[in-house]
Amino acid sequence: MSRTEGARLFREAWIAGVRRHFPGEPKPGYVTPWEETPEWERAAAGAVYEQVRQFLEVSEGHAGRLTREQKGRFVATCWTAQMYRHFEDPKPGYVADWPDLPGWQQETDADIFEAIEKDVS
Repeated sequence: MSRTEGARLFREAWIAGVRRHFPGEPKPGYVTPWEETPEWERAAAGAVYEQVRQFLEVSEGHAGRLTREQKGRFVATCWTAQMYRHFEDPKPGYVADWPDLPGWQQETDADIFEAIEKDVS
């Protein structure tokens, strides 16, 4: 899968997770379709997809044995690194540590890992 396709899978998993886990009506930016997603966000999604894919590859698939929380933490940490890459002074919510993320976002991040895991297996 190309990085663009991986980025798109990441974005689709994010939107599906937000729709599943967000309490109430999500902000429009949370569910913006791929075609309207800003370029920096597409690039960040592609990079995180690649990091998860490589993590699964170098563990020979055994990273799949992580707990949902561990999977979500990995995605969140990779995303945080991308926010520092794309923004000199990112919004605090973009770089919040795992315990400070809302539950819906933690669940969505775990969903993203599992979607990538399913895609590469």
